[in-house]
Amino acid sequence: MTPRRRTWIGATTAAVLVVGVLAGCSTDEKAAAECTSTPNGTPVSAAPATGTGAPTSQNLSTNPEIASGYRSGMTAVRTSTYAVSTANPIATEAACRVLRAGGTATDALVTAQAVLGLVEPQASGIGGGAFLVHYDAKSRTVDTYDGRETAPAAATENYLRWVSDTDRTEPAPNARASGRSIGVPGVLRMLELAHAEHGMSAWKELFDPAISLSDSGFEISPRLAGQIAESAKDLAADEAARGYFLEADGSPKKSGTVLTNPALAKTLSAIATDGAKAFYSGAIARDIVEAAGSTAGGRTPSALTTTDLADYQAKKRSALCTGYRKYELCGMPAPSSGGSTVAATLGILANFDIPALRPQELDANGGRPDAQAVHLISEAERLAYADRNKYVADPDFVPLPGNSALSLVHPQYLKERSTLIDPQRSMGTAEPGNLGPVPLGNGPQPPEHGTSHISVIDKYGNAVAMTTTVESAFGSFHLVDGFVLNNQLTDFAADPVAPDGTPVANRLQPNKRPRSSMAPTLVFDRDDQGDRGELKLVTGSPGGSVIIQFVVKTLVNVLDWGLDPQQAVSGVSFGAGNTPVTGVGGEHPRIDASDNGDHDPLVQKLRAMGHQVSVAPQSSGLSALQHNGKDGWIGGADPRREGAVLGDTR
Repeated sequence: MTPRRRTWIGATTAAVLVVGVLAGCSTDEKAAAECTSTPNGTPVSAAPATGTGAPTSQNLSTNPEIASGYRSGMTAVRTSTYAVSTANPIATEAACRVLRAGGTATDALVTAQAVLGLVEPQASGIGGGAFLVHYDAKSRTVDTYDGRETAPAAATENYLRWVSDTDRTEPAPNARASGRSIGVPGVLRMLELAHAEHGMSAWKELFDPAISLSDSGFEISPRLAGQIAESAKDLAADEAARGYFLEADGSPKKSGTVLTNPALAKTLSAIATDGAKAFYSGAIARDIVEAAGSTAGGRTPSALTTTDLADYQAKKRSALCTGYRKYELCGMPAPSSGGSTVAATLGILANFDIPALRPQELDANGGRPDAQAVHLISEAERLAYADRNKYVADPDFVPLPGNSALSLVHPQYLKERSTLIDPQRSMGTAEPGNLGPVPLGNGPQPPEHGTSHISVIDKYGNAVAMTTTVESAFGSFHLVDGFVLNNQLTDFAADPVAPDGTPVANRLQPNKRPRSSMAPTLVFDRDDQGDRGELKLVTGSPGGSVIIQFVVKTLVNVLDWGLDPQQAVSGVSFGAGNTPVTGVGGEHPRIDASDNGDHDPLVQKLRAMGHQVSVAPQSSGLSALQHNGKDGWIGGADPRREGAVLGDTR
């Protein structure tokens, strides 16, 4: 087969129609067969850019990125020895090529992140941060890597609230779009650390796909085009972002437009050659500080310095591993709240017969959830979120109760929490549990926003789950050297003091990492003695604070109800934070979202139990790769985004 560069570059648009169009990117038929896949069954239909389930405007404080519809009828992809799932088919294919060439899961992860920062810049990139859970098949160990952004050393607890203690006006134009929201990016240091321990391919080679695409161009996908249109006003405030994402007349660039990014190609080339130090020192670091400190258009500048960048360190932390029925779940510890809140929710649910409440009318889209199941899961989440909101923050600054996340997920404690659930009536808002004399307030929590997720299995049996983000869509709207700078510091509680006068755990402090909800998760079987068995599932999702609910839904779908990974991620999204509102994703074909869901049977039953139900579209980006015994792996990608699963397809 003759290689056709344009087929690969333009694959994003086509891939939302049929994932299999990615053939043609390879230099031989065998390579194409091993890194392309058409889902079994009905071809995937394109997600609508507008209409029900995909509004062109929405409240981004509760839904971090635009909804882009739902690809009905997706079926699972089966592979033999390796598999990868990302939120964009171009990134998935680039990572798959690394695996095909013998690279490890961590090698593929580096390539996937580099490409995602180009083709999905609204969600992640080298200007942001990430959390990574890694399984080493040879040693049978799980490690976690913390690449969360940090606050500048000069930041104060009121850094996001007002310009200074003497000028108590809000940062302009707002906290997010000012320089004040920008934290020290962490993902590159983290990837370099993980690669040094688990990589086999040369670091330099892993950036080649992203550099090539940056130079030669790629087509704007429908989802990226929709987000550019949604964010055009804010992007226009930054000269570099305006020139890259908008036309000369200020209108948003449309789907199918070919973008080149020579600035990013130059940046990635430096990182490929000199490692992460090329980013954290020298010209790139100075450019980051200059962009963050810009006062153009009246923006309030950041206090970020080149010393902040040079001093940044990624951290290797102990995985939070807990039991759930006959499985072991391993996730991220603090400063992510994802691992503990997912584990706490499931620990509460372990006291109920959830397996008996399977979805009804099961189909490729995951069927219709049972109302009693949605009620119990949502109530368990309320209780888990209540503890998360009060206690979880950067553990280097605020110790967890008992100096361990295990206090939040202890089976006896969670059994006691489960007795607070009325099987017939929603509690509305839960109170945090009493976990000892911890002098912390329970103040208002900030909204959290969007991200991307990558799941990878390599032929050696290693696995990675990484959730990566620039926070809100397009981060702080600052573009420098071809990449977007995060607005991660808005994940701190804006008010550092609770109404009762006690400090809030997640308050902003110098060099501190804001709390996250990212929940990359690995699941293992357990033997009769309770010891770790074979790797069973790799999963995670974007979605801000709702990530926890998306991951819980997927785990229950697979572990309790036996759905395959595609059914599990395609299924109706539902759940609750610690508010009276229970979300039921109105983008799903099983949900009648008309008239605010008034005619939908599931919504009617939940409201009868006291839930305030929202049927706003959900914008998850789940992926799940499940071990299929001797038959290899089976994977699913979220129909709500443009993701794809690829591997050595069976």
